[in-house]
Amino acid sequence: MDEVEHDVLAGVAGRLREVRRARGAKLVDVAQETGLTPSTLSRLETGKRRPTLEQLLPLARAYGTTLDELVGARDTGDPRIHLRPVTYRGMTFVPLTRRAGGIQAFKVIYPPASVWGEPVPRTHEGYEWLYVMNGHVTLLLGNRRLRLGPGEAAEFDTGVPHWIGSADESPAELLTLIGIQGERVHLATSAS
Repeated sequence: MDEVEHDVLAGVAGRLREVRRARGAKLVDVAQETGLTPSTLSRLETGKRRPTLEQLLPLARAYGTTLDELVGARDTGDPRIHLRPVTYRGMTFVPLTRRAGGIQAFKVIYPPASVWGEPVPRTHEGYEWLYVMNGHVTLLLGNRRLRLGPGEAAEFDTGVPHWIGSADESPAELLTLIGIQGERVHLATSAS
């Protein structure tokens, strides 16, 4: 165990005792609420027993606090996402999430319709969800042609041939959620 882990675990006992006392709770009350025994709680609060995640989760819930607060986790710094837009074929993709895999959120700005030329519907694995914030878009989905405006949303299986673009000569701004397969398709050429 490194020094940081040791310091974090050493401070948990005192914090557990302080949080319980600040709420005016007795060990038996907390035991009843969490399913932990009063003797286990006592040993955790005196540092005679190292807490596990299975013990800390119900304690955090019972005390109405976070795990970070219970373990005294250090501030992780600036929580803002530093956006790095990617432009491809006139579209600008602004990432709004920063985790590996899973669903990714993007703000997408579509250029005026005249930039596009003829629509070319494509398919890929997954689902896509979009919400129009500004402007109007045309969504080609299979044999359907839909016009969506501000406040409208669509969700569809991306195995169906689809294409999205501005419906007129004004740019359109959308929020979109796409899976990793869709991210690769939408942004793959932009990296090269």
